[in-house]
Amino acid sequence: MKRIITVLCLTLLTAAVRAEFRTWTRKDGKTAELELLSVSGRDGAKSGEFKMRSGAKVTLRSADLSGEDAKIVEEWAPEEVAVPGGESVFDDVLDGNLVRLKGRSLKRCKDATKPEKYYVFYYTASWCGPCQKFTPELVKFYNEHKNGKFEVVLITSDSDEDAMEGYAVNKQMPWPLLKLRKAKDFKKTFDHGVTGIPSVIVCELDGKVLGNYRNLAQLEKLVN
Repeated sequence: MKRIITVLCLTLLTAAVRAEFRTWTRKDGKTAELELLSVSGRDGAKSGEFKMRSGAKVTLRSADLSGEDAKIVEEWAPEEVAVPGGESVFDDVLDGNLVRLKGRSLKRCKDATKPEKYYVFYYTASWCGPCQKFTPELVKFYNEHKNGKFEVVLITSDSDEDAMEGYAVNKQMPWPLLKLRKAKDFKKTFDHGVTGIPSVIVCELDGKVLGNYRNLAQLEKLVN
């Protein structure tokens, strides 16, 4: 059962601040770094579900928040971004759950474009030696060949958000990444036959898997 926060800790983690997290303030002046995930309830009695930096989820009533923060919860609605491209079987999982590298941190992806033909799902992780060698090649490929036909989305095998973010920063990844907390659900929903990483799984919009295109010369022929 989710609990109502009665005391918010002032101690901040030393990890880099990610875009989804911000400082929330109670009426009593106590603060905490939280990410707002969703809002439930009716006008005047809304509660927000938040994620703490530890990964734990908590619920906080708008009535317990300071005026500006209470207003955010009261007026919150899931972000809907109109993007070009075709509908796909992946929309329900990807929409609103993508992040992209901005500067030195991962921020909510507001400019994702839905591809006309193919999703290229890059299964990878920061701890994977072969991935560390392959990723710069894929970055170069993406920067040189990106067009409306395809979009790369990273599906992480990291278990830590800081590791995922550091990996993206270190390799200057230009593509969207599925949020870490959604990666496990994605893998359960879509069985792409991945037995090792790195894997570059190309899918049509109806979910049909065309193959593992680690050979980027073959991928170039497909998407150009």
